[in-house]
Amino acid sequence: MPAESQARVAASVAPPIPPLCPGQPPIAVLVDYDGTISLTDVSDKILYSLLGDAYAEQDAAYTDGLLGSRSLFASQVKLLPGDPAPVVAVAEAQDHDRTFAPLVRRALELDIPIEVVSDGFGFFIEPALRTLGVPPIPVITAQTTFDGTHAKMTFPNGNPDCLVCGTCKRQRVLAHQAAGRTVVFIGDGESDRYAAAYSDVIFAKRDLITLCRTEGWPFTEWRDFAEIQSWLDATVAAWHADPSSAPRHSPKPFICGPEVWGPGRTDPPPRR
Repeated sequence: MPAESQARVAASVAPPIPPLCPGQPPIAVLVDYDGTISLTDVSDKILYSLLGDAYAEQDAAYTDGLLGSRSLFASQVKLLPGDPAPVVAVAEAQDHDRTFAPLVRRALELDIPIEVVSDGFGFFIEPALRTLGVPPIPVITAQTTFDGTHAKMTFPNGNPDCLVCGTCKRQRVLAHQAAGRTVVFIGDGESDRYAAAYSDVIFAKRDLITLCRTEGWPFTEWRDFAEIQSWLDATVAAWHADPSSAPRHSPKPFICGPEVWGPGRTDPPPRR
């Protein structure tokens, strides 16, 4: 595979968090990809389309909290073809929420950082966002490359001391909060568990609704990004009128990672 093509499907280490400057709304927006921007779980679709029942057992173990996503993807990426074409074809066939691009443009107009955080294969996200007309924004995900013979996956945005998740969404949430921002997280499912746990404002759909209810986390149900854009406009307008009106960050206790599990863990502990 030509070097330029390989670079196109690779993700890199997350960019630094932009500092919070005077006059900027103290808000950051983090958005899941699979099942959130895409209307299906693209990583799941790829694996079920290419592997079928060979993937189902591990997927069930992951959903039940018995298997870490890094172990899941490191195992299954070996079964993907060395040529990305059939994989990309499956990804491109999935529907996406076309209200995402207007949300991104509006957030950038308001000087609010917005980025995609995805614990999946990752390589198809940036092409999909370009097709949707989304302006360039950070995509925090894994790195998948194809050399014509094998597919390979590395995890430049994983936690160096915790190997449960391929991409540590939690770390990105905490980094934006450390810069002085309230974090808004938008997601749909199990892979959003740890991002939602630490975020200040949660917009949830599908399985993430059930998770938030089970854990007692406050959330707002959403259908499309236009609703969230309206919320963002109203929130920023209120903040300009009264800076104390903005949603506030309240530190939360650690529920995952080396702080509670110890270093080097690959699968989450049994849930309560």
